[in-house]
Amino acid sequence: MNMIGRYAEKKILQEALQSPAAELIAVYGRRRVGKTFLIRATCEKQLCFVLSGLHDASTNSQLMNFATTLKAVSKSKKKSAPPLNWYEAFDQLKDYLTRIRSNEKKVIFFDELPWLDTHKSGFLSALDNFWNSWASLQKDMVVVICGSAASWMIRKILNSKGGLHNRVTKRIRLLPFSLAETKEYFVYKNNPLQDHAICQLYMIVGGIPFYLNEIKRGESVIQSVNRLCFTKDGLLFSEFENLYSALFSNSDKHVKIIKALAATNRGMNRNEIIRKSRLISGGGFSESLTELIESGFVTESAAPDTKSKNSLYRLSDEYSLFYLKFIEPNKTLTAIAWQSFTTTPAYTSWCGYAFENICFKHIDKIKAALGITGVAAKIYSWQNKQAQIDMIIDRADGCINICEMKFYNSAFAITPSYARNLERKVLEFKSIYQIRKTYFITFITTYGLKDNMYKTSMAEHSLTMDNFF
Repeated sequence: MNMIGRYAEKKILQEALQSPAAELIAVYGRRRVGKTFLIRATCEKQLCFVLSGLHDASTNSQLMNFATTLKAVSKSKKKSAPPLNWYEAFDQLKDYLTRIRSNEKKVIFFDELPWLDTHKSGFLSALDNFWNSWASLQKDMVVVICGSAASWMIRKILNSKGGLHNRVTKRIRLLPFSLAETKEYFVYKNNPLQDHAICQLYMIVGGIPFYLNEIKRGESVIQSVNRLCFTKDGLLFSEFENLYSALFSNSDKHVKIIKALAATNRGMNRNEIIRKSRLISGGGFSESLTELIESGFVTESAAPDTKSKNSLYRLSDEYSLFYLKFIEPNKTLTAIAWQSFTTTPAYTSWCGYAFENICFKHIDKIKAALGITGVAAKIYSWQNKQAQIDMIIDRADGCINICEMKFYNSAFAITPSYARNLERKVLEFKSIYQIRKTYFITFITTYGLKDNMYKTSMAEHSLTMDNFF
């Protein structure tokens, strides 16, 4: 199996395969990001048993699936009833693994673990008994547990207060592809898209391999988006309806938060989200918001004064934003062409916000281009009723980068009115926080800045889309 990127993640798995001790590895990340592919590709030769949880299935159905899977891998012709409970299931798995003779590590892979842990099933207690009483003592054993519900994995496994507390030996949080990895993927697929086209696609579907795999060679961005997003059989036409329900129980709250954040082209604080979503402040809201952050759908940006109540939250999942802005409102139309939206104010507004998200996700590339990779920095956006700054890089070396992001089809021109507005925003920020640092105005654009007097007088730094690739 050929794999793009994932070098650090592969190294973790490969080290586990060479380890002299048993390993328990937790892998988590949002749906469709490629967790299963990573594990199967890296551990292909060592996999002895793979069980994938069934979505929204009963405990009996999960145990039946276990029995069927175990019978297939063990090549048993003997007819037997499914295990009565998970303790019995793990005993059967232990018997099977004991019979395998191999000089290599034995890898047991539990995929979509949260789905296996059905209500009152006893799965987690049986798993921790399996690991603590037997598997952890087998030097040739690697148990990989994986789940798309990142918040569940963190709460129930990584931060477990029960038998699995501090038992995970390695963890992998799998993130979407970066822009550079996305380009590498298209090169591998022999799809010669230009950087600007890749950037456009990334703003719509993000770096999700499952979505990127649907982009056909020979299609323009507009053709691909029309086919995937605006035809009733397109993969992304109805993906949103299943995305959150597959990850979260009681996902209605999560969706309301996502829709509230999608309704504005700026960050929102906690109280604004509560008002817009019409949810009640309390444990349920906090838990849902935290789960969305941990699963990568929402990004939290702390304010300069570091008070959590002033934190700003952004919808950072590209597909969800695009779906709510363009797909859902137009589903009832009989014929939709993505190109018809590209001349509207809604498109211009969406472009700006989506490109800002790209910049936040590629802050390591921005810091490298500015020559401050080794400098610690806080990254946040800022706004009040009078002004808004897209990104602030508050550096530990006594400097602050005030960043403006612009996604254009050509070089961006700083006009007199734009220059006055930018100066006003910077003065507003300085007057409120009075941070005694050196300020640098930094532009991050697709094709750079047009040469004029304002570029010379205002822009200390000008980065382009090329820096992300």
